[in-house]
Amino acid sequence: MEEQGMEGREGRLNDLERELTLLSRHFFGSRGPRTGHTLERSAYVLLTRMETSAPLTLKELANTFQVDVSTISRQVNAMLRGGLVERIADPEGGIARKFRPTARGIELLHADRAVSLDGVARLVGTTGWTPGTTERFLALLTQLNQGVEQLEARARSGLGGGEEPPALS
Repeated sequence: MEEQGMEGREGRLNDLERELTLLSRHFFGSRGPRTGHTLERSAYVLLTRMETSAPLTLKELANTFQVDVSTISRQVNAMLRGGLVERIADPEGGIARKFRPTARGIELLHADRAVSLDGVARLVGTTGWTPGTTERFLALLTQLNQGVEQLEARARSGLGGGEEPPALS
C-alpha cells in the first residue's frame, strides 16, 4: 500500500511539473506578441517586484531573482539609462545604494500591465471558469508562490531545503 502511495505521489508531482511548465508557456503565449508593450520583459519583471517593496540593493535583487549580481547590474543600469528606476541612498543608513522605480517606470509598468491583463482576461475567458473557480485558482496560485518565496528565503539564509516536501493531497 505504501508503494502505491509513493507511485501516486510521484505521478502527481510529474503531472504538476508538466502543468506548471505548460502554464508558463501558455501564459506568456496567451498575451500575444509584445505588441503594445513598451518595457523589455526583464524590466517588466523587475519593476513588478520593485513596485511592491522597499528600495532594494543590486544584491537583494539578485537574490530575489536568483541570478548573478552582474546580470541584475546590467538590467538595472539599462533601466537607469531609460529613466525607469533611480539610485538612492539607503533610507536605513546602509552603505550600498538602493534602487526604486521612478514615476515614469511605474507609468510604463501600468501601461504594459493593462495590455497583459487583456491577455489574462482572454485566457481565463477561454476556460469557461466561473468567478468562484477563478478565485480558488488565484488562492492556490498565491499559496504556491508564497511557498516558493519561503523556500528561497530559507536557501538564502543557509537553512537549505533538503527535507522531504509534504505529500500532495
